[in-house]
Amino acid sequence: MSTRTTSVGERVLAIRERIERTCLDAGRSPSEVTLIGASKRQSVEGMLEAWEAGLRIFGENRVQEARDKQDRLPSEAEWHLIGPLQSNKARLAVELFGTVHSVDREKIARALDREAGKQNRKIDVFLEVNLGEEESKHGFPPDRLLAAAERVVGLPNLSVVGLMAIPPFSEDVEATRSWFRELRELRDRVFALPALDGRPGFLSMGMSNDFEIAVSEGATHVRVGTALFGARPEAGGTTGEGGAE
Repeated sequence: MSTRTTSVGERVLAIRERIERTCLDAGRSPSEVTLIGASKRQSVEGMLEAWEAGLRIFGENRVQEARDKQDRLPSEAEWHLIGPLQSNKARLAVELFGTVHSVDREKIARALDREAGKQNRKIDVFLEVNLGEEESKHGFPPDRLLAAAERVVGLPNLSVVGLMAIPPFSEDVEATRSWFRELRELRDRVFALPALDGRPGFLSMGMSNDFEIAVSEGATHVRVGTALFGARPEAGGTTGEGGAE
């Protein structure tokens, strides 16, 4: 007997329901949490189905893949860069994205600031933190974040709106909770800086396997890919490569 496969649209609704339940259990308003469809290597057809179900923000890992997709999605769609960025791609990133979650070093912040100035734009950015200081991960080390934030916040064409992190992997999904708490505590210290007074202090954390834990610990943006769109095609099967959900 065959088992019915859920559609992308049904998954969008189910994930929103899970976010809502988690928010209510945590005493939060569901309106505080933004769902980002992590669409790396996902089909445009699946993304359009998510759009029809009400998803409005898509997170891409590579600027080239986003460029190839954007003309095929409604012009009202919002695009966030959630994967690592090379400085030589800063111009295209500014053209394509209104928000960058992956500012992982000052060189990238300055490259984005220069390009945004040339294009007369202001870009919202999250500072990415390498919580576990893993060699395979990008981001500011926690002990250097405060000093870096003080310098980045002075760049005129960037608006530092929050922090982002991908915790170290564990088979025990509950183990991510302590990392999410650490990011929240770092956020509280960074956004206590006078230069960041009045900024929202968002937390971009949580993916397909742990977004409910992230929401319960204060996430404002969750980046959900496979739980929403299904398994990704193997790298090379479509445009885009690299990065993380």
